[in-house]
Amino acid sequence: MIVSRDTARCACEGRLCTDFVAASPFTNKVRLALRMKQVAFSYITVPSMLPRPILTSTFALSYRKIPVLLIGRSLYCDTSLIIEALEHFFPVSAGFKTVYPPLIGLDDWNYKGLVRGFASFWTDKPLFRTTTGLIPPSVWQTSFGDDRSQLIGHKLSPEKLGDKIPQNLASLDMHLAMLEPTFKNKGEWVFPTPTPSLADISLYYQLRWGIDIAAGRGIENLTGGGTTDTQEDVTGKVFNEERYPGLWTWFHAFEKYIESSPDKQVTNPEGWLDAVKESRIVSSEKLLLPTSVEYHPDLQRDLVPGVSVSVVPDDTGRSNPTIGILVKIGVEEVVIKSGKKAEVDVMVHFPRLGFVVKVVKGTKL
Repeated sequence: MIVSRDTARCACEGRLCTDFVAASPFTNKVRLALRMKQVAFSYITVPSMLPRPILTSTFALSYRKIPVLLIGRSLYCDTSLIIEALEHFFPVSAGFKTVYPPLIGLDDWNYKGLVRGFASFWTDKPLFRTTTGLIPPSVWQTSFGDDRSQLIGHKLSPEKLGDKIPQNLASLDMHLAMLEPTFKNKGEWVFPTPTPSLADISLYYQLRWGIDIAAGRGIENLTGGGTTDTQEDVTGKVFNEERYPGLWTWFHAFEKYIESSPDKQVTNPEGWLDAVKESRIVSSEKLLLPTSVEYHPDLQRDLVPGVSVSVVPDDTGRSNPTIGILVKIGVEEVVIKSGKKAEVDVMVHFPRLGFVVKVVKGTKL
C-alpha cells in the first residue's frame, strides 16, 4: 500500500481492487483504517506473487510482504507500523478520524496498547493461520502455492492442507467462542467506544477474509487464473446468527458503519510516481514515530547509524531479507536505506517487534 502525505497510495495484490478477496487480507486491514479515518488515498495494485517490479525495482525493496505504505519518501512495512504512521500523520487535530476513539466513561484510560496487542498477537497471527487454513486445496496446486512455499520455507502439500480444513474450522469455532461473550450485554464494538476502533478493524478483516476465501470467492484472481472461483458455504456451519448472535450482530453493524463512510480510494492514478519523486525525505529528527520512551542505546550497541543491517520478519519471509544502511533506530522502529540501486530513493521503515534486525558484518560505512 502506497500513500502520500495528502493522499494515500496503496500497493496491494490482485487486479479487482473493489473485491475484498482480490487483495491480501492485510491490505484490506489498512484500507479499512484509511476509510475509517477518512484519508484520501491512491491504490496501486501489484501481483499476488513475485516478481513485483514496482517494489523491487522502483524502490529496491526486497521485503516480499504486502501491503506497504508510502508517505512522502518514507516507505512503511507491516500493518502494525503502517496504522501507527496513519494515526501520526493524519491526526484528529487535522480533521481526520481515529482508530483509537476514547472509551465511554473512561476518557483518561489509554487502551491503545491493548488494541495493538489484540491486533498483532491474536487476529494477525493465530486467527490468520486459522483462516488461511480454510483456503481451498485447488489454490495450493497453482503457481500461487509454489510462491507461498518459498515464502514459508517448505513445500506445501495441497492434499494435506485440504485434509486440515475441518481442523481449522474447529479452530475458528474456538476463536469465536472466546470472542462471543464480548458482544453480549454491552455496546456495539469490541471495546466500549462510541465508534469502531482498530480492534474492530482487526477482527472484521480476518472474519471477512476467512468467510470469503473458504467459499472460494476470488481465488481465480488470487492465483492469476490458476483455478476458478467457487461459492461453497464452508464457514456457515460455524459462524451463523444462531450459534454466535453477538458476533453476528457486531459483524453486520461494522459492515454498515464502513459502508456509511465515503470511500476515498483512487485506484492506479496516473502520475503517482512523479508525485513521489517530487516529495522530500524528512529530516533525521522526524524520521521516527513518537513512542512512550526513548531508545535504550545500551541494549544493542552494534545497531548504530551507518552500519549495514539485515531486516527480516521473525515468522515467514525470512529468505528475503531487506539489507541496507541503518539510518535511525528507536524502541519500536528501525529505518534503513536500501543498499540496492532504486529508481526512487526512499527511507524504509520496519517495526522492531516481529522483525529481526542484525548487523551485516564488515560493512560499516
